[in-house]
Amino acid sequence: MPKGSAELVASRKDEIVKAVETLYQTMNFKDITLKEIADLTTFKRTSIYNYFQTKEEIFLTLHKIEYERWIEDLENIINSNESMTKDEIAKNIANTLEKREQLLKLMSMNHFEMEANSRLKILTEFKVAYGKSIKTVKNLIEKFCPDIKESEINNFIYALFPFIYGIYPYVAVDEKQKEAMKIADTGFIYHSIYELAYNAIRKLLS
Repeated sequence: MPKGSAELVASRKDEIVKAVETLYQTMNFKDITLKEIADLTTFKRTSIYNYFQTKEEIFLTLHKIEYERWIEDLENIINSNESMTKDEIAKNIANTLEKREQLLKLMSMNHFEMEANSRLKILTEFKVAYGKSIKTVKNLIEKFCPDIKESEINNFIYALFPFIYGIYPYVAVDEKQKEAMKIADTGFIYHSIYELAYNAIRKLLS
């Protein structure tokens, strides 16, 4: 445990995670090193180990924060509406996912390695946020679709979340990938995050 107050520890961890978030805008996970992370902080690379033992732990913490941001968006929908049609539910959830492209990008990473290379405490913190996101989506459906049975809501949840994990690769297509798909004659049709999410949620609700 690093020396200093709880506030200092939290501030240092936040600084490290924000550095990773900045790098992740233009770099891939495998290309981001602890040296590059340290270069964007006010302390040395070796000091990072006082707060995170692996790069995976930092990314898992960023992923937790992204879940918390998405939960806040979902809770705003629940609290600011008295009723919604199924079409409005699909549109609203799709809008929240469109805002959270970084969450979708993190979802598309190799979670087996990221979780395996993180300590239990950090993994548990991540799972708490992940679990709350499921509960919040469930609360939203229960509020606005009281006619849907609990078993059907559970089916909705466990169809929606695996689908969400696969959205990002369908929307983050570079020119080389487009050329390869053209040559391979895959028949690929580009859709936005909103379009993919809306179409899937609307079908699942019906």
